[in-house]
Amino acid sequence: MFSMTVNDFLLTMACALLFCGVVILGVGIYTLIGKLMGKELTTIANQTAKLAEKGITDEISGLVGNARTLIEVLNNMVKTTAGIGIFLVLIGFSLFGGAYALVLQIR
Repeated sequence: MFSMTVNDFLLTMACALLFCGVVILGVGIYTLIGKLMGKELTTIANQTAKLAEKGITDEISGLVGNARTLIEVLNNMVKTTAGIGIFLVLIGFSLFGGAYALVLQIR
């Protein structure tokens, strides 16, 4: 049978929290950088701008209204993605803090 002291258990839990914190921090940073700078988002924004210009030039008010709505949805999507990324980064740092608190309990 494997026996574990309290200090071994605390160190194991601290290592697990540290590992989870690193993974979640990495996912949060990837979400912030990778998703916000993605090619798809810039392509959609560029095409929407061209669509709006064509609607203004041809005086098609419905086309301009739909392009405006699409731009608003894109802005909301960027805000949501940034919020999720920041939340994950904060969770990662809180896991680091929890691991540090467990290490401080080792005697």
